[in-house]
This record gives sequence, C-alpha cells and structure tokens, in this order.
Amino acid sequence: MTESQSAFADTSTLADLYDFVQRHPRLFVLTGAGISTDSGIPGYRDENGAWKRSPPITLQEFLGSVAARQRYWARSTVGWPVVADAQPNDAHRTLARLEAARYVPTLVTQNVDGLHQRAGSHEVIELHGGINGVTCLDCGAQHDRAAIQHTLVVDNPGLLDAIAEPAADGDAHLEWHDLDGFRIPPCPVCGGLLKPSVVFFGESVPRERVEQASAALEAADAMLVVGSSLMVYSGYRFCVWAQKMGKPIAALNLGRTRADPLLALKVEAPCAPTLTALAERLAAA
Repeated sequence: MTESQSAFADTSTLADLYDFVQRHPRLFVLTGAGISTDSGIPGYRDENGAWKRSPPITLQEFLGSVAARQRYWARSTVGWPVVADAQPNDAHRTLARLEAARYVPTLVTQNVDGLHQRAGSHEVIELHGGINGVTCLDCGAQHDRAAIQHTLVVDNPGLLDAIAEPAADGDAHLEWHDLDGFRIPPCPVCGGLLKPSVVFFGESVPRERVEQASAALEAADAMLVVGSSLMVYSGYRFCVWAQKMGKPIAALNLGRTRADPLLALKVEAPCAPTLTALAERLAAA
C-alpha cells in the first residue's frame, strides 16, 4: 500500500471510486471550493452546506451603491493576495494527470483561482470566471488584477493597519475604521466602473460557458463532483442534467451535498489523497 492510500480510514471507498472510473472512463469532472482548501484558500461552507460566515456580495449590491463597492474592494484588497499567491495542490495536479491519461476530457470548475490551469489542466471551463482579471462595465476594457491591486494599495495605505481574515475566493473579513474614505480605482481607459471578471452571486453564468459544459457532459460516460456542496444552482444543475441523460454521478466531498439523492456513489474523504491514490491505481491497472 502506498503512502497516499494509507491515508484512508476505509480503503473500500477508494476501491468503489476506482471501480466507478473503470466502468466510466470518460469523466465529466466538476470541482468546487473544497479542492482548493489544501492550497490555503478558505472555503465558503461547512460540512452541512451552510455558510461559514456572511454570504458574499451579490451583483445587485455591488451595482447598487458606492458604499457596497467600497466595502467589496477594501476586502478584496487584503484578500486577493491569498488567492494570487496560492499554489496548486496534489488534487489539482492529479486531475491534470488524469486529463493527460484521457480520463478527464473536460474539467468544469466553479472556482475562480486558476489553480487547475496552473497545475497543467488544459481543457478547463471556468463557470464563474477568473479572479485575476478585472472588467470595465462601461467600455469593456480588460485589466490585469495585479495592476489594479497596485493602485488599490497605493491609494489606500491605511489598509495596512486593518484587521483582516482571509475568506473564500479573494474575499476577507475586514475591520477598518475608514471604509467611507476608501478610494475605488476607476477604469484606466475610460474612468468607468470596474468589476472583477467573475460571476457574482445573483449574476448569470454566460450562456456560452453553460452550453460548452453541457456539451462536455453529453459526451462523457459519467459525472464526478470533487470538493463541492453543490448548493449553488450553477453547479448543481449539471447533476440534474446528468440524471436526465442517464449518466451516473459520483461525488468526492467531505460533508453533505445538494445532490446526495442523485448520487450513485459518494466518497467522504479528503480530495488530494483520494485522487492521488485513485490515479496511482489507475496507472497500475
């Protein structure tokens, strides 16, 4: 038994997952925040699927007031470096290996951290976009988040003294006395309203991404969910569609998922050692 396999309290769960993949070798993989927690990025929900802290900002809130945008960008200023500096973990790297071995023709992620691509996965659909980009809602110009971060820090030096705790996807829980004075950077091109190039809560996933992911699901033998409670409909709907297509669904996730009644197999174990052990066993077959 390898070191990664010895991490299991019950190796029969690994055997079940291995058998599932052997029977369905072309997987539609959907990943969520739970796959990136080993990279130091906090997740959104606990094992029961409930919010760990206050829910993230919605699109309506962001567009609705200057105060909401000040709060968002202040929190993002101190939280974004956690995601920017994060490195892929063994779960990301193993899924890249499984793609290379043709077990994962397409990977769909709800994450915005870009770690799948940095780990070597090529066929990645980012349902919710990427945190390292910023879009101007007025002129459509695209900007690198690192450049905007520089402006945020230079224009708001008092944030260095703020008390903050990192949260999911580049957010942070922030205590700072001067939020009303926070300076939001305008678009460097037109002076317009900037928004991260991610899908906020309350915002629709672009149709072309959904159609591309749906086509990948149709071409797959089965669906594998990794590290997601599926509480957000943008991910959960693929489980609904998979069931309608007659494709079995397996989930590798610690805790409850919204799709538990739809699952053919559920493995409650950590993502990284489980996927690593699975890849070793598939390679040895």
